[in-house]
Amino acid sequence: MNSREEYLRWRDDPFFDEETRRKVSMLGEREIGDAFSSELCFGTGGLRGKLGVGTNRMNVYTVGRASQGLADYLNAQGERGGVVIAYDCRNFSSRFALDSALIFAANGIKAYLFESLRPTPELSFAVREKHASAGVVITASHNPPEYNGYKVYLSDGGQIVPPYDSRIIACVNSGKDFSAVRRISREEAQNRGLFEIIGEETDERYLSAIESLFPESAAKSESLKIVYTPLHGTGTVPVLRILSDLGFHVFPVKEQTVPDGNFPTVVLPNPEDPRAYEYALKTAKEVGADLILATDPDADRLGVLVRDRNSGQYLPLSGNMSGILIADYILSRRAEAGQLPERRRDGALVTTIVSSKMARPIADAYGLTLIETLTGFKYIGEQIEKFERARAENGGKTDAEKGAFEFEFGFEESYGSLFGTYTRDKDAVAAAAAVCEAAEYYSARGETLWDRMLALYEKYGYYEENLKSYHLGGEGTERVETVMGKLRSETPKSLGGMRVAAVSDYLEGTRTDCATGAREILTLPKSNVFYLELEEDGWCCVRPSGTEPKIKFYFGVRGESRTHALIKIEKLTADLLSFVGIEEYL
Repeated sequence: MNSREEYLRWRDDPFFDEETRRKVSMLGEREIGDAFSSELCFGTGGLRGKLGVGTNRMNVYTVGRASQGLADYLNAQGERGGVVIAYDCRNFSSRFALDSALIFAANGIKAYLFESLRPTPELSFAVREKHASAGVVITASHNPPEYNGYKVYLSDGGQIVPPYDSRIIACVNSGKDFSAVRRISREEAQNRGLFEIIGEETDERYLSAIESLFPESAAKSESLKIVYTPLHGTGTVPVLRILSDLGFHVFPVKEQTVPDGNFPTVVLPNPEDPRAYEYALKTAKEVGADLILATDPDADRLGVLVRDRNSGQYLPLSGNMSGILIADYILSRRAEAGQLPERRRDGALVTTIVSSKMARPIADAYGLTLIETLTGFKYIGEQIEKFERARAENGGKTDAEKGAFEFEFGFEESYGSLFGTYTRDKDAVAAAAAVCEAAEYYSARGETLWDRMLALYEKYGYYEENLKSYHLGGEGTERVETVMGKLRSETPKSLGGMRVAAVSDYLEGTRTDCATGAREILTLPKSNVFYLELEEDGWCCVRPSGTEPKIKFYFGVRGESRTHALIKIEKLTADLLSFVGIEEYL
C-alpha cells in the first residue's frame, strides 16, 4: 500500500470524521510512516495494536472493518445466533464495542452488548448461554495502556482456531474499503430487534456456575487474610463478589479498584510483572496478609504471591506453579470424593507444550490422560469441545480410546487455568476462588501454599521453567527467520550439558529421534514452532510471534533439588541463547 496516499485520504476525505482528519493532519513524518506504512492485520486471535489514527492503528475504522468481515463470514455460513460483545476498561473499548454491535445489527445479526465492562471469561460463558454464533471482546489483555484489541470467539465459546480462523481472516482482509462497512443507529437496531443490552442476569448465572464448582465450601477461618488487586481492570466486581460469597476475608487494593484504561499506578497491568505488585505489597504488609492475588485488565490471568512463614517475605508463584497447585488441589479433592472417572485415563488433564512437565506425573498419579496442545489457551478450549463431541458419539460415555474424555483441568504457563466447562477460556475469577480454597484447606492442616508447592517438588521432582522474550526491532522479521533457520539447519547435539534426544518441527509436522533417525508425524496443527527434547526431562522450545517481530524461548528442566534445577535451567538458557546469537540482534 502507498502510505502517502493513505495518509492524504485520511486527512482530506470527508468520509473520515472531522476529529480523525484533524488528528491525521497533526502527525509528523515519522508518525505518518508508522501509522500508514501497513495495515493492522487481523490474525489468528483477531486484532491488537496501538490506539490512534491510521491503517496500522486501533480505531473505529479498522475495528469496524474487522466487525464487517466477521459479519460477512457469519452470514455466508447462514449463522443466525447473534453475536455477544464484551469490553474491558481500556480507552475506547466501550466505543469500539457499541460500534461493532451496530455493525452486526446493520448486517442483520443480533447483537448482545454487555451494559458495562466484563471479564473475558464471562464473554465466553455468555456466548454459550445465549446460543450465539460468535462473540467479540474488546481488550488488549495485559499490554501497555496505548494498546487495545479485538478477540473473536465462535459458538462453542472458544477463541477461533483452525480452520475457522483463516476463513474469518479472509473475509476481513477482503474488505479493503472502509466505506463498505455497514452501520445503523442504535434506535433502528433496537426497533428491528437486533440490539439487546445484557448484564446482571448473565452475571448471576456466570458467578453461580463458578460457585457450583465448590459445593462443599466450608465456613472460613478469620485467620486467612487475602489482598486482591484488579490492576484497574474488570476483576473488581466478580472477584470480590465470588470470594465474599465463599466466605473469604479480602482486602482490596483501594488505589487500583477503579477501572482506568491509563493504568496510572503500574508500569504494566500484567500480573507476570513484579512491578505490578507495589501497591498490593504495601497493603499486604499493613494487614499481615497471607496471600496476594492480582488479575490482568480482562481478568483471565491470575498472579499469586504467598507469604513465607519463615522469612515473612511474599514469594511469587509462576504461572506453572499456580497452575500445578490448583490442579493438584482440585484433583485431590475430586479423588477423595470419588468424582474422577472410574476407568483410568478416561479423564484428561490438558496443558500446552511449553508448560510445566510436572503435569505428567500429576496426571499419572490421578489416573488421567495428559494432553498437550500448541501454545495458547484457545487450543485447550478446543479440546473440551472435541471431548464433548466424542462423548456424544459414544452415547454420552467416556472412553479414552475413542477420545471421549472427561475434562478435569487445563492450565498454561502464562498464568491461565480452567476447571469446569461453563466457559472455554482461562478464568482468573474462578482461579482466584480455587487458590483461596486451597490456601484455606492447607492452612487448616498447618501448611501454606508455598509449603504445598515444596511438597509437590519432593513428590514429583524439582521442575523448573524459564521464558525469554525478545523484540528484534525494525529488521525483526528477517532476524526471526534467521534464528529459526539456524535452529533447523544446525540443530545442536546438546544444550546445558544435556543431550538432545528428539526434535519436533511443528512447521514441518514431524518429530525426529536423534539416536535412531526415526521420524513420526505430529498430530498437532502445523505451526512455526521448534521443540527440542533433552535427556533428564529437559526441553526447550522456540516460537516466533505471528503478528510482530518478537521471538520467545521456553525452557524446562528437572533437578535433584530446587537449587540444582535452578542451576540447570540457567545453563540451558544461556547455552541456547548463545547458540542462536540472540545478542547480535538486540
